[in-house]
Amino acid sequence: MNALRLSVYLLLFSIMLCLIGCSSAAKESMTPPSLQPANIKIQPIESPNEIFKLDESLVAQLDSHLTRQNTAPQLAHAILNLLLTNGDASLAYQSGATLTAAQSYQNLNANCLSLSILAYSLAEHLGLQAQFQKVHIPEYWALTQGVNFLTGHINLTVANPANSRSSSKTVYQRDNGLVIDFYPASRQARFKTSLLSKATVTAMFYNNKGAVALINEQYDLAYSYFNAATTVAPSYSAAWGNLGILYRHLGHLNAAELAYNYAIYLDKNNHTALGNLAVLYQLTHREQQGQQILKQLDNKRQSNPYYHISLGNADYAQNNYAQALKHFKKAYSLAATLHEAHFGLARVYFQWGELSRADYHLRQAGKKADFAHDQQRYATKLNALQAYVLEKEIH
Repeated sequence: MNALRLSVYLLLFSIMLCLIGCSSAAKESMTPPSLQPANIKIQPIESPNEIFKLDESLVAQLDSHLTRQNTAPQLAHAILNLLLTNGDASLAYQSGATLTAAQSYQNLNANCLSLSILAYSLAEHLGLQAQFQKVHIPEYWALTQGVNFLTGHINLTVANPANSRSSSKTVYQRDNGLVIDFYPASRQARFKTSLLSKATVTAMFYNNKGAVALINEQYDLAYSYFNAATTVAPSYSAAWGNLGILYRHLGHLNAAELAYNYAIYLDKNNHTALGNLAVLYQLTHREQQGQQILKQLDNKRQSNPYYHISLGNADYAQNNYAQALKHFKKAYSLAATLHEAHFGLARVYFQWGELSRADYHLRQAGKKADFAHDQQRYATKLNALQAYVLEKEIH
């Protein structure tokens, strides 16, 4: 495993849900690390109540236009209709934007965590029984600010005794309940789900915000968020793993190792913490242990197309276009429907001056993208490419 691969593992933060065990993580009871670095100052952050509090104007609309005599299906659809007819008239799903319920309503530009928090608070206000669910999607990395973020997905169920049918892409019937899901592909794939508590979702919110603060080198704020996450949901593994990353950045390598091991103790499938532990081993002259873990992870992820996309992005950033092309082609061979694989191929072919191939893959990326903002992004890039080709032909 070369240095480039190590940098990929080093930068894989567990953003929303942290998806091998590790021999150094003991099976018996472990004590969580409790280090607050001396130079860290706790910063003010959102309280759990503020995260779920609805915008007052939204509450007024609910109380004015909806009645609790409506059935659960009617209310669930009313929730989505209310969202879709406000702001820019669309749910502008963005994977990196973590907002409170009130902010999500005001902006309608958030990730599935934030939109699910908003929908949960709406359902709760209407007296409906709502439940968060973790959706067990494959490990998926999104490139943000030059960093690979490991993302996850959650949705929301609303209790519905009466069996009803729905043609909505966002609200649909399943197992005597309605599912509110802001990611279209989740419905078609029918991924396995498991229940999540409100406290764990609160910890996810803090974990997301902490990861962004860490990337921006706002270490006081990052610690404040990660500490809050581990306080509100002590068994949430991802937050402990990210706390370990923060400790490593601050030079507290022993505390980082404890945090990684505790994250793995809580969830043996926390591959992010495991990979970062391997990097820490190599930084502390335990190369053989680190290499062994990285090899295990690499073998385990070979069948995951998103893994190859993340490696392709890393190679592309290092101008290693031939290797990047191999990874993007491998991702395409594993899942031909992924727009990210086409976009990766388009970028490499553009660098090589193979403009017709770049044009083809940009068009395919636009066709296969799930969200309007991705489709628009690819359309913009395609227009720019076509203008570039035209200019070359003129000159």
